[in-house]
Amino acid sequence: MTQAPPTATYFQHLAEGRFMIQRSPSTGEWVFYPRMVAPVSGANDLEWVEPSGLGTVYAVTVKRAKPPAPNVSIAIVELDEGPRMMSHVQGIEADQVRIGMRVRARIVDGLDDNKIVVFEPEAAA
Repeated sequence: MTQAPPTATYFQHLAEGRFMIQRSPSTGEWVFYPRMVAPVSGANDLEWVEPSGLGTVYAVTVKRAKPPAPNVSIAIVELDEGPRMMSHVQGIEADQVRIGMRVRARIVDGLDDNKIVVFEPEAAA
């Protein structure tokens, strides 16, 4: 029996309404983007675990759109568990997103009927 690729498993969890990332029980290393082997330790015992969903904006830029389309924030969020992921911060104007801002994950509809993880300011959650 072949195992589903890690990215397919990640998106299947999102489709079920669950934000899950990988963690190695032997090393404690948290992993994102989904993969077969942990990048730092080389551990291959990765399991799917639900993170807290909390994080901090590590870096941010604004993708400017031609009005009336809204500008979009593109952020690198460092999860409290350690991994960083690229996403959007929603719920506030794109120009208001700041490095160091505390955020909370939320699953929303993305393109092509796929679910994606976005973030919103923790205070707004």
